[in-house]
Amino acid sequence: MSDVTAGQGSPAFRFPRLSDIGALLKRGDIALAIGVMTILVVLILPLPPILLDLCLAISIIISVLILMTALFIHTPLEFSSFPTVLLIATMLRLALNLASTRLILARGHEGTDAAGHVIEAFGNFVMSGNFVIGIIVFTILVIVNFVVITKGSGRIAEVAARFHLDAMPGKQMAIDADLSAGMIDEKEARRRRRNLEDESGFFGAMDGASKFVRGDAIAGLLVVFINIIGGMVIGIVQQSMTFTDAARTYTLLTVGDGLVTQVPALIVSTAAGLLVSKAGVGGGVDQALIKQLSGYPKALGMSGAVMLVMALLPGIPMLPFLALGGGASALAYLIDKRNKEAAVAEKRGEAGDAAAPAAEEPISAALKIDDLKIELGYALLPLVNSPDGGDRLTEQIKALRRALAVEMGFVMPAVRILDNVQLDANTYIIKIKEVEAGNGRVWPGQYMVMDPTGGQVNLPGVHTTEPTFGLPATWVDLAEKEEAAVKGYTVVDAATVLSTHLTELLKSHTSELLSYAEVVKLIKELPKEQGDLIKDIVPSQITMTGIQRVLQILLAERVSIRNLSTILDGIADALAFTRNPTSIAEHVRARLARQLCAQFTSPAGYLPLIALSAKWEQAFADSIVGQGEEKNLAMQPSRLSEFITLVRERFEDAAREGEAPVLVTSPGIRPFVRSIVERFRAQTSVLSQSEIHPRARLKTVGSI
Repeated sequence: MSDVTAGQGSPAFRFPRLSDIGALLKRGDIALAIGVMTILVVLILPLPPILLDLCLAISIIISVLILMTALFIHTPLEFSSFPTVLLIATMLRLALNLASTRLILARGHEGTDAAGHVIEAFGNFVMSGNFVIGIIVFTILVIVNFVVITKGSGRIAEVAARFHLDAMPGKQMAIDADLSAGMIDEKEARRRRRNLEDESGFFGAMDGASKFVRGDAIAGLLVVFINIIGGMVIGIVQQSMTFTDAARTYTLLTVGDGLVTQVPALIVSTAAGLLVSKAGVGGGVDQALIKQLSGYPKALGMSGAVMLVMALLPGIPMLPFLALGGGASALAYLIDKRNKEAAVAEKRGEAGDAAAPAAEEPISAALKIDDLKIELGYALLPLVNSPDGGDRLTEQIKALRRALAVEMGFVMPAVRILDNVQLDANTYIIKIKEVEAGNGRVWPGQYMVMDPTGGQVNLPGVHTTEPTFGLPATWVDLAEKEEAAVKGYTVVDAATVLSTHLTELLKSHTSELLSYAEVVKLIKELPKEQGDLIKDIVPSQITMTGIQRVLQILLAERVSIRNLSTILDGIADALAFTRNPTSIAEHVRARLARQLCAQFTSPAGYLPLIALSAKWEQAFADSIVGQGEEKNLAMQPSRLSEFITLVRERFEDAAREGEAPVLVTSPGIRPFVRSIVERFRAQTSVLSQSEIHPRARLKTVGSI
């Protein structure tokens, strides 16, 4: 038989097959939508008693499933969908309440099975032939659910949500600090942040979801009164029933209906209470209860003793109290014995451990210092934990460490960020090896504006000094940012100011951060071909500490050690005529001539330089005293002051012309000239003539 109607090209209508319906229900979103729509349909259309029995059974099994899940999960977040499930279960119970009410009022006169056999069975079982007992039992269940469980779990959820929201900034800052310190990686930090956000959202949702249970209890109570009063009016007035028959029939139906909906509500309320009260308790509820209640056998023993004493009181049934008291006392004895055996075994294990004494660990931990640390005032916490969830400072520090690793040739230690309540609100301190290296004041949410020419900014705000280079600056609000950019000012945010300050301090103290362990790591990561060279010179001609010292001398003048192979070749060459680390470093610098020239080449492609005149060359050469590796500079203070003044003037003139030159001297006096220049112009580079690559384009912009 064809699916095409005769004479037409369009397909004919056909009923969906069971396979089509099954495929449709396999999609979770479609199945959930159908379920919710079914609940809404039940609110409107009448439901036959047999379908009502089925739906009531579904409501009961769903509530039991929710309770069992709440009992067996280890953390509340494992059941993060509970607020949604609670809403759907509440809507299902209310829909069934309405459906059963419609049947009770419309068919109650036909008998106690008018609303289905489930409601009839619940009513007969609880009432036991007396409708007063049924009303009292139902009222007690509603009171327990509404006053005790629902109110308590709602209060716990409210307090938990408030405390989780208040603790979020501190927890996020702890995650960022662990990430900056290298204790966790980016993936683990992202997972912890996601768990923190999920936990906060869960308890916030539970705070609101507890109102569903409270409203459900109130609605159930009102439905009971409506059913009893409305049913008796209909039965007596419309169906000509006697008062006794109407009271018995409609009370049985109403109480049965109330119980069959309130029992699942009570179960779900208990599950909600267990879930919100489980915060901070790891593992299943059974494990937590057994572990914590059995952790104090003395308490269990005292409980057993009280039960034994009560068994001796006149009129008290002796057998149950004796059994419980004896059982509790015996259990307390067994638990205490087990705990003592475990303690003895633990002591034996500690005594047999040949490792370092455990008592030494706290002292060694106290002696450990952080290589890099940033301490923040409380007003600067948004830099690492902004309200919108950003962590701009942490991201900039990670980018900074990556950039410095490429630029300087080794990975900087992780930066630990922590708050310090003793600091002023907007103050930060940067410490290197627990010693303060720099500090400053920044204002999150505002922007630092600087004039590139070094003048004072003419904008309303807080006038201050830029902490890195000491230039005049002004902190302005967001509204002034665009105007500052239009005027050609440099505009940076608070996180950038702090990270820039950190960058310059790291470059100035790079040599201090190159540890022995880092040098060993760098050498181990060299290509295999370099291994033979290391074996030839270490430790027969130079120690690993000597190599570390040479690398530190290079880093002190901001010379990258990334080309470690060339540096080691230069060290091997220099060892033929000297063991002095300074002399070795000077020889290595000559081997790095192309790198040094490329480092200071201007964007125009030439190397700007200021040459030292022959007069000053001779003056420095004549002032060097000592022989061999004991040479020192002994120049008159007046001559040094004159030299410093000339250097300042020449470099300031070059800066006004837009040049950033290097100072060029002869190889013999370069270390001594550099030792003088670095005291007042640390950023000025001093090159020797042997460090100028033959192919470098030179431009002399001045002379001294």
